[in-house]
Amino acid sequence: MMVAETTVEDLLKRPLYVYDLPQELLSTLTTKAGDQLLSVKNVADTTPEDSNGAALEHAIATSNSCILCKVTYTSVQEQRDHVRSDHHKYNLKVQLRGGPTLDEVQFSKAIGELDESISGSESSEGENEEEEGQLTALLKRQAKISQETQDEDDSRSNKKPTSRPPLFWFSSSALPSNVSLGVYRALFSDVEQDEPQHLVASLRKKQLVPTNAPMNGTEEQAKPPPPSPHIFMCMIGGGHFAAMIVSLAPEIHRRQGGVEDRQARVIAHKTFHRYTTRRKQGGSQSANDAAKGAAHSAGSSLRRYNEAALEKEIRELLSDWKQLIDEAELLFVRATGSTNRRILFEKYDGHVLKQNDPRLRGFPFSTRRATQGELMRCFKELTRVKVSQVDEAALAAAAAAAKEKEEASKPSTPRPQQQKPKISKEEEEALLHTTQIQALIRRSKIPALMSYLTKNAIPSSFTFQPSNSQQNFRCPTSLHLAANLNSSSMVLALLTKADADPTTVNSEGRTPFELAGDRATRDAFRIARHDLGDSKWDWAAAKVPSPISKDDATSRLEQERKTAEEEEANRRKAAMARLQKEEAARAAEQASKKPAGRSLGAIEKTAQEKREEEMRGMTPEMRMRLERERRARAAEERFRRMQGS
Repeated sequence: MMVAETTVEDLLKRPLYVYDLPQELLSTLTTKAGDQLLSVKNVADTTPEDSNGAALEHAIATSNSCILCKVTYTSVQEQRDHVRSDHHKYNLKVQLRGGPTLDEVQFSKAIGELDESISGSESSEGENEEEEGQLTALLKRQAKISQETQDEDDSRSNKKPTSRPPLFWFSSSALPSNVSLGVYRALFSDVEQDEPQHLVASLRKKQLVPTNAPMNGTEEQAKPPPPSPHIFMCMIGGGHFAAMIVSLAPEIHRRQGGVEDRQARVIAHKTFHRYTTRRKQGGSQSANDAAKGAAHSAGSSLRRYNEAALEKEIRELLSDWKQLIDEAELLFVRATGSTNRRILFEKYDGHVLKQNDPRLRGFPFSTRRATQGELMRCFKELTRVKVSQVDEAALAAAAAAAKEKEEASKPSTPRPQQQKPKISKEEEEALLHTTQIQALIRRSKIPALMSYLTKNAIPSSFTFQPSNSQQNFRCPTSLHLAANLNSSSMVLALLTKADADPTTVNSEGRTPFELAGDRATRDAFRIARHDLGDSKWDWAAAKVPSPISKDDATSRLEQERKTAEEEEANRRKAAMARLQKEEAARAAEQASKKPAGRSLGAIEKTAQEKREEEMRGMTPEMRMRLERERRARAAEERFRRMQGS
């Protein structure tokens, strides 16, 4: 017994590399076939220390896994990253709608169908709206696909599922029965995948002899490394591009003390980055031009130039690497969006990558921003054997519980109370109108809102649905929502053009005026009272104060603005006088300390000192405005020089 435990410990003491497996393990491998083939959506890269955390499809959930997304993490940081990921957010939204969730492979494939990647670049300020919009688009797309699939299944009841698990699973007599070894399906050719009974033989043929790393200062170091099987990997998205050609044969590095360290040998690598994504708006400039027409701003011209430059750089790189790419065993490519796919796969003079290449693969797991480090992480994930330890008794109990639950969900008599109530056509229209009206109010689209209300004959008494939601509980009408958002122009338009009732109260008994949070919005109610007259509504019941004309309100705001500017100017003047006095005193003190005979000529100030002196006494808002103007001028100057060259 002790010998067996020692053997297992020796086999799993370091991560297992697909192309260099121990001979004692390789000779005892067998394929898990039939009902023993464990279907796994995604198994994290585990080591012997954390292999217990690998979650199979029917495994008991643990604290280091997400049951919703079928993802396992090996650290708290990975768990936090997953909770903030687009994959987890999407599955949460789908679960709330009662739809099927997606694993990482399915989610990555679905995202690839959209025009731009959600995770093409790391999140930054202002990208949440873009992300939410793309997640919503994906939800709608998946709902449509699900409906089409359901219709097709109704007509073809005997249709077989086409989805395949991303991993092939093996067992070994040298390991305990509850230990399984997983290898990514993408590492096998299409012919090998179609013959699962020969997977072990194919895996044995893939074994490569490690190469020794050249020693520093030797003639061997100056010689080019011998040719070896290699793969090509590249990612493109959000203006970022990274490519790498890496040898499949591991390279042995010897450390002090004779310790051997196996590392990957990168034959060639390159990364590019160009500013091509429209910040805070999402999507590439070319996609925006195709949808809305060409813009004429300096930023749009710069993004178009960068898109063309990025395309030129990438295609030149692929041309330089053509021989290595043609000799590669496999091609792993992530190109999200039609623009990025066109750069790589469009037929042009000397094009290298072909869409129908049988070696072409996608990454069977989620990826992040295209960088050299991310490519290396993906290479390790692809070529590292997954070690999973599963309690067979727990699996049997889970399968039995799932079967009992399935039987219990098929009652002999129907139970209508468990079915979701069907909504009427009128209720469905009310939900649609609610979504559209709220979106237009939040974006302050007054002409579009007026047109929508008129076109759909929506009465002024329309209330948002469903009425029991948290948002509609506080803001049941358009006027409530506009006042709560402090949109003074929208409030005035609703009162004077849409005949909105200011006396309507919400579930808290508050009128729209009582939700207004600033003077401009409250003045909008008073201006409407002046324009409409006291006989139009019961303004006292609406809690609206005495009327005021628009000219009076504008004059008062202008006077307040002038007063504030005068106070600010006086404050700045006093501050500058104080600073000048302090500077004069400091200069006099320094002059008194200088030795006699030395010149007291003025020292020229640096650019940083001039900027600091210029911003002294300014408010934070004025400093930010000045800094933005300075950066805009610098960008325009760079762009002019770029066009001139």
